[in-house]
Amino acid sequence: MALKAVLFDLDDTLLWDDRSVKEAFEATCAEAAKHVEVNPEELEASVRKEARALYETFEPFPFTKMIGINPFEGLWANFTEGENENFRKLEKLAPEYRTESWSRGLQALGIEDRELGYKLGELFAAERRKRPYVYEETFRVLDTLKGHYQLLLLTNGSPDLQKEKLAGVPNIAPYFDHIVISGEFGEGKPAVSIFNHALGLLGIEATEGIMVGDKLTTDILGSGKVGMRNIWINHHGLQSGDEIVPAYEVTRLQEILPIIHNG
Repeated sequence: MALKAVLFDLDDTLLWDDRSVKEAFEATCAEAAKHVEVNPEELEASVRKEARALYETFEPFPFTKMIGINPFEGLWANFTEGENENFRKLEKLAPEYRTESWSRGLQALGIEDRELGYKLGELFAAERRKRPYVYEETFRVLDTLKGHYQLLLLTNGSPDLQKEKLAGVPNIAPYFDHIVISGEFGEGKPAVSIFNHALGLLGIEATEGIMVGDKLTTDILGSGKVGMRNIWINHHGLQSGDEIVPAYEVTRLQEILPIIHNG
């Protein structure tokens, strides 16, 4: 069946989120090293570890996992939107989570300084907000596809944070006929329900769409479940294994174009 629509993931597909997070950590840990004797690389590793562990202890953690909100998004999200009651719990937890993650990261390296932990927690959020990176080919790819296919953005995450990411690169949203955020819909990828919702908005059969994303366990697994073709952007040379097999695999976003045009 002829291809009518292309569905895109957002983070690390169109936006270069990994780079944004990495640079925010580097800037924040470099600032920490001005105040206490600490190795910035060790502090980053320590905070990442402590943030993950702390995040998993929160009551809304199962919800965040289902919606697709990772610990490092929790370090700068405000969680001010979303109807689910878990967003209100996250909104209350977020300030303490920022402070506690950085304080515990310092503590694990032998530094007891909660005041610095607070300052670093606030600084990380500010540094992350300064870095709305996109891949160099993002707009070239969207320009090529726009007008020839329906385009839908299908992203996991908290509504306010995903909207803030899009606002940071305001040229992206106008390319899309529809934008679906898991935190607004109520379930995240790879749930069949969110893919069926997307298909309904587009008015197409699964065989008339193709999903483009960087995560096997969400983008590829979910689209495969509904019978949609998919393209895995494998940035890091990972092995796909036998359980989740993408229809196509590329290493860069621009490589999707000949696949789509031949679809």
